[in-house]
Amino acid sequence: MAKTETIERVFTVPPFAQACLEAAAEAWGASFRHPFVRALAEGTLDAERFRFYQMQDARYLEAFADACSLIATRCVRPEDKLWFIEAARLALVVERELHAGYGQKLGYTLEEVARIELTPNNRAYQDHMIATAMRGTLVEAVAAVTPCSWLYIELGQHLARELGTIPDTHPYADWLRMYSNPAFNTYMENLLERLERFARAADEAARERAKTAFLVSVRYEWMFWQQAWECQHWPI
Repeated sequence: MAKTETIERVFTVPPFAQACLEAAAEAWGASFRHPFVRALAEGTLDAERFRFYQMQDARYLEAFADACSLIATRCVRPEDKLWFIEAARLALVVERELHAGYGQKLGYTLEEVARIELTPNNRAYQDHMIATAMRGTLVEAVAAVTPCSWLYIELGQHLARELGTIPDTHPYADWLRMYSNPAFNTYMENLLERLERFARAADEAARERAKTAFLVSVRYEWMFWQQAWECQHWPI
């Protein structure tokens, strides 16, 4: 899985997005092989690890929504502003519904989530997205938030194809079904179209920084699995 072309895609990937993906190929493929992801797909993932992951992820989504909201303020076209505002809303509403459902199963509330301490990786990832949304060019800002959605959608669909049928008895069926939903393909095509358009409007230096911002986010995504696998906290 080290090469991106081994991963089946069902939506169009424009040239700049493909260049970002190729620059991050090793880190991208590593998420598909991570033991947390493999155990999740097999249904053998320890519930405490998944609980740790879900609670940190719920907090991450708040920052993702903030970054999308910041991007919206920087867009010129009204339709782009509206699109990123809707992306922020989806992060806060649709995915949080999944977290609320698992909270009931795993014994935590969204109020408890609000009080947890962010892990070092979670804090760093959030800071990366927000700082890039505030101080980077528009293409850099969008590149920094793109891996979250893209990796999850592609990973969910890959695991669904691998499993064939997701039985109701699978402990993580809701997670797998959500991220394998083909309705997300339109979302990704719209996001990648904007990334491509903003890249065309940017100079070469900004495009190179955007590829770096994309790569950094992909690395943080792998580290998110790792922190949950090890239930990492601050060492001191």
